[in-house]
Amino acid sequence: MSTETLKSELERFYSYLQSERRYSPHTVSAYRRDIEHFIHDHGLDEQQEVNWDNIKQADIRQCVASLHRRGLSGKSLQRWLSSIRSLFNFLCRFHRATHNPAVGVPAPKAAKRLPKTLNVDEINQLLEDRSGSVAMKPDSLTNRAITVRDRAMMELMYACGLRLSELSGLDLQDIDWQLQVIRVTGKGQKQRRVPFGRKAKDALNSWLKQRDIIVNENQTALFISQRGRRLCNSNIQKRLKKMAFTQGLNTNVYPHMLRHSFASHILESSNDLRAVQELLGHANLSTTQIYTHLDFQHLADVYDGAHPRARKQK
Repeated sequence: MSTETLKSELERFYSYLQSERRYSPHTVSAYRRDIEHFIHDHGLDEQQEVNWDNIKQADIRQCVASLHRRGLSGKSLQRWLSSIRSLFNFLCRFHRATHNPAVGVPAPKAAKRLPKTLNVDEINQLLEDRSGSVAMKPDSLTNRAITVRDRAMMELMYACGLRLSELSGLDLQDIDWQLQVIRVTGKGQKQRRVPFGRKAKDALNSWLKQRDIIVNENQTALFISQRGRRLCNSNIQKRLKKMAFTQGLNTNVYPHMLRHSFASHILESSNDLRAVQELLGHANLSTTQIYTHLDFQHLADVYDGAHPRARKQK
């Protein structure tokens, strides 16, 4: 076996995640943080060669227990274990280790939390077109463009159930106007095609007229900033919060809430879990099934509020 320092082996692993597994930089950073916890807890020297077979299952269990005592949630510990398992799978593949000590180590069960959604009335309130209320003074022309852009972004996010990174990554060429679908690049660079409706189409058309005024030359991004550059994720989050406040919604609205609302409303109307899975771009149906629990919770709430023998005494 060739002599490699711990640091060089880990960098090779991170490069593998990005180039072969096509993980996003955000996901690779999460793996890096998890593994740094592991390296630190075991007192390993990044400049030294490591015999990975010296790390036993008991070491992994001890590390899980230590992280749990420090307050890490069950969900965070599950992700941490997944990172360590992936590292050792990589090491075994390239004959740097003979076994994976993280296999078979359980994490504390994470409490299942149902995703938060907006109801249809709240969605309508959020997306109500108030662009005409922006005064047409010379210094407010940019404000008008930004208002129109924000509404188009949120209409499209809700219309197609997009993740935040999927929305910010859209280019003009991803829109098929004839079929009224967009091409979305999701996790692992997997692409899917999602239809959008009349409201989103009208909002996009209104935005494209404004976009032409502020766009930089050769810019392909669908949604751009006042400076004509591609809009980043953090800016979209801020704009959604501001839009919700301006529209009078008394709740903390964030991008994934629109995706959850899309999935919940489609499932409630169609009862077609497979279709929702395809529209969301979920690799596994089990990920989509959380919305069946949400749908049942909605039915249970209606029952509790309507059935005369179910109402709670005040």
